[in-house]
Amino acid sequence: METLIAFWAHALAAALFASLTLWELRRGVAESEQRMLLAAFALTGVWAWITAMAPTSMLAAYSETARNLVWVGVLYRLAGIDGSEEQRGVRPVYAAVAAVLGLQLVVDALPLVVETDGISSNHALVVTAIILRLTAAAGALVLVHNLYGQAAPSSRGSIRLAMIALAIMWGYDLNLYTIAYFDPGSAKGLFDWRGLALALAAPLFAVGGTQDDRWRIRLSRAATFQSLSLLAITAYLAVMSVLVTGLRGSGVDWTRALLIALLAAITVAAIVLLPSSRARGWAKVKIAKHFFEHRYDYRTEWLRFTETIGATGPKAAPLGERVIKAFADILDAPGGLLLVADESGSIEPAASWNWSGSSNLGSAIPSAEALNFWLSVGAEGRIIDFDALGGGWADARDRELDIPAPLLGEEQAWTGVPLIHEDRLVGLVLMAAPDYRRPLDWEDFDLLRTAGRQAASSLAEAHGQQALMNAQRFEDFNRRFAFILHDVKNLVSQLSLLARNAERHADNAEFRADMVATLKGSVGKMNDLLARLAPAPDQRPARPEPTPLRPLVASAIAANRGDHDIMLLGDGNLWVMADPLMLEQAIGHLVQNAVDASSPSQPVTVRMSDEDRDVLITVADTGTGMDADFIRTRLFQPFASTKKGGFGVGAFEAKSLIAAMGGRLSVESKAGEGSSFTISLNAAQPAAEPKRKSA
Repeated sequence: METLIAFWAHALAAALFASLTLWELRRGVAESEQRMLLAAFALTGVWAWITAMAPTSMLAAYSETARNLVWVGVLYRLAGIDGSEEQRGVRPVYAAVAAVLGLQLVVDALPLVVETDGISSNHALVVTAIILRLTAAAGALVLVHNLYGQAAPSSRGSIRLAMIALAIMWGYDLNLYTIAYFDPGSAKGLFDWRGLALALAAPLFAVGGTQDDRWRIRLSRAATFQSLSLLAITAYLAVMSVLVTGLRGSGVDWTRALLIALLAAITVAAIVLLPSSRARGWAKVKIAKHFFEHRYDYRTEWLRFTETIGATGPKAAPLGERVIKAFADILDAPGGLLLVADESGSIEPAASWNWSGSSNLGSAIPSAEALNFWLSVGAEGRIIDFDALGGGWADARDRELDIPAPLLGEEQAWTGVPLIHEDRLVGLVLMAAPDYRRPLDWEDFDLLRTAGRQAASSLAEAHGQQALMNAQRFEDFNRRFAFILHDVKNLVSQLSLLARNAERHADNAEFRADMVATLKGSVGKMNDLLARLAPAPDQRPARPEPTPLRPLVASAIAANRGDHDIMLLGDGNLWVMADPLMLEQAIGHLVQNAVDASSPSQPVTVRMSDEDRDVLITVADTGTGMDADFIRTRLFQPFASTKKGGFGVGAFEAKSLIAAMGGRLSVESKAGEGSSFTISLNAAQPAAEPKRKSA
């Protein structure tokens, strides 16, 4: 039975590696790394077949040694040691492992050239061969660990599965030859199942080989070996020695039980780790924490961060999204949200990238509370660890930041990175939580704080450029206004002449008819000029006072109705705390925009309502609508308009007027379905109604 198991296990491994060899041939062998990999696949398949047919033959021993030697060569080529002077200290380690394998070939050939006298000599050669194979497997595992550990984080993904496959192959050999050294009879079962371990490794090579980068790596720093891996292997040998020595005379066939336990552990690990991103994240954190000196390769992280933020070209994402992605790459976060403060002190999202949480966090935070939070974060400049705050182990200074409840209650929020430029907070990046929410430490905080200042400088520069562009556009607007004033002057001159002539020819019927025609023409021209210009903002400060809402809204509708159908709905008895002139002007802008965005057959609705302590004025249309990107990045910027030939100052001025009165303007819109603008202001008691005295 054992012979049959050994044959079919090794035959399966031979078939799988033969398939890998053919697959690699089809992909091409133009580069030296590919040719070395092809040779490794082929020799592994040959060894598995020879072992299946003649497991104890000298040819099987030779092919095993050749297989290991070629795989060490693959690691050497992947590390690029030939072309790097920084890695001179690594070459002797590869040379030592290769020397052990070469000595193994010599020991395997000794029976052919040297006569052995009896069983003791043969036993000595066998024990020596086992020790050499054990040493070679341990050295190869060290090479695998070092190559993966010293690879740049961006390169590890391409070699991860291949390194796991090699670890399975040499880890099984290490376990096998350790047991064979202490108790040769007990290792028979492990020899029989050896082919199965190779069969399990073959799919990992196949899946890892489908990566576009084809196992190319970059080392993050000079490849120096760490003592932890050697210590772990030495401890393993010591533990196995104690176990084998203690169980040698027990008479229990523990080899089969050990094999079953090992296979069960591998199976459970594969079931748990491979499908679960949380388990993989946990394993990654533990490995980085205990096997490496630092979590980050700072040179690589900084180059990647600056490259992401500085990306240009037509395919480059907006700056806000690039900032979020740059931080997400550092923390391996799935997405994020960039928050900024508007003129009224409210917090609102400026950009998002793969953010699955609430996108209306700012609207749920009162302005006064948002302002206190913004000022406290800007003064402290501390990284916000939401898990620590929610779990109760946050630092006392973090608990003093006055973080609003909607932010603390957002499940997707993992950490908040303040973007500080010249001691002023220009933004806050919320990072979405990964599947495994590892605790953040000082290394994360230091890197994020430094990167935050770099990102803040980029955002401040972009805002400065935008302000300069707006100033240039205003200059162009003023130049156009001067031309229009010239036309207005001509109209005024024409009307002045008409007024003078009317004093002399008022009784002439033909003159009256011509005067009416002239007046109609002048009115038409004036209306055309007014349609081409948005009124300048009121420069006086806002003077909010209790104001009846319905007459004010009706006046704004009448001034902007034209021939369009506008419906006024809702409670007409509401009073609002507002500056009447500013509010009428703001509503007029929104009504005019709704009329311009709708066809004559599509009515515009203006609805008045109250909610808690606020009064809401909603202007809705079913016209062209706007997409999410335009709303987020351009709607409330001057000179941005979806209308052909529009100046795009209406929405910008409306929001400025409403903010000056302490209100808020929000928008909901979909392209092709229409838009809805909602003004939110504090409710007021009617001026004629006396206030009740408190008891």
